[in-house]
Amino acid sequence: MEILWFLIALCMLAAVIGPVVLRRRGGGIRLVAPGSPDAADPADYGFVRQELLDVRMPGPDQDLEDVLEVVQRSQDWRAAAQLLAGTPGEGEVRWQRVQAFAGAASLELAGRPGEGGRWLRAWRADSPKDAGGAQVHAEFLVQQAWRTSTPGTDDFRIILEEARTVCGEAALLAPGDPVPCITELAVARGLAYSEPEFDQLWAKVLDRAPDHMGAHLAALSYRSEKWHGSREAADAFATAAAARAPQGSLLAALPLFAVYEHLPEVNLVNGFYQSAVVSRAMEGALYAVHAARPDDPMLAHVRHLLVLFLVRAERWSEAMNQLRHVDGHVGALPWTHSPDPAADYAVYRALAVAGYEANGGSPATLPH
Repeated sequence: MEILWFLIALCMLAAVIGPVVLRRRGGGIRLVAPGSPDAADPADYGFVRQELLDVRMPGPDQDLEDVLEVVQRSQDWRAAAQLLAGTPGEGEVRWQRVQAFAGAASLELAGRPGEGGRWLRAWRADSPKDAGGAQVHAEFLVQQAWRTSTPGTDDFRIILEEARTVCGEAALLAPGDPVPCITELAVARGLAYSEPEFDQLWAKVLDRAPDHMGAHLAALSYRSEKWHGSREAADAFATAAAARAPQGSLLAALPLFAVYEHLPEVNLVNGFYQSAVVSRAMEGALYAVHAARPDDPMLAHVRHLLVLFLVRAERWSEAMNQLRHVDGHVGALPWTHSPDPAADYAVYRALAVAGYEANGGSPATLPH
């Protein structure tokens, strides 16, 4: 087993320090020396350098990016409050913006302990009745619990208990807004709500936002085998949601997220990613992406997950097509499960470029 893990680590390291390249010799991916004229270079496709990838959000949101820049430079929360006040509560955009503000504060605090993220503390102190501030605070606590402590420990429970309290405060400040309930879904997973408790919370979410993709992703995690459900329960939940999804809804991609939730840690089955189950889930997600509105705020989430599956399935051209839409931002699954999301994303991007070129692709042949 130690040898197996060593080989896996070696392969991943080779993918990172590549560069990886591909040509048609033998039909596979071939490693070459750095600087070789055969080396595949993601920069040739206009992709963003790894150190410049934005880990705060899954895709572009210029208003959010502008406000984050102002808030983090000035440490003044009022621009964030104004943006959230003008963002409708029932859609995916508000949930994503709340997550991004919370994540930015959490990353600031990690980088500058005791100092970073003081704009969020000031927001809550100066305007305790502001619904946006309460929502960001609740999400911040959830992210802190997972970032700084271990599930099941006293520290983890204490932070999530506080998050649950703040979710309740946020719900009272904005009746009907689904965001506090969606944030509490993550609390429910961490604090192991009973099934009746979770169902009661889920009913509130469905009453406010029945087609909310972010909420379904949070509920899917609770129902997964690694938390409080099973593979069968997660598959049934995802399949039912996809089946009732309205035309153009990205809920049709939910079965692929269910597959991701139950990926084996070490896959020893040749062709697993070409199997019928995985292929069917990928096709459903690709169909959902094709049918969705171009401005659907959850579109980037689905594209990011597709990158991982398409690369592992060696569907290089399709992976490159997803990359050209999402490159520059990596604040989405599967990358956010890594301690270094940008590095993980860069590995898969390099492999996609390498596989694409090994099969005759080039910057000139990639659609724009």
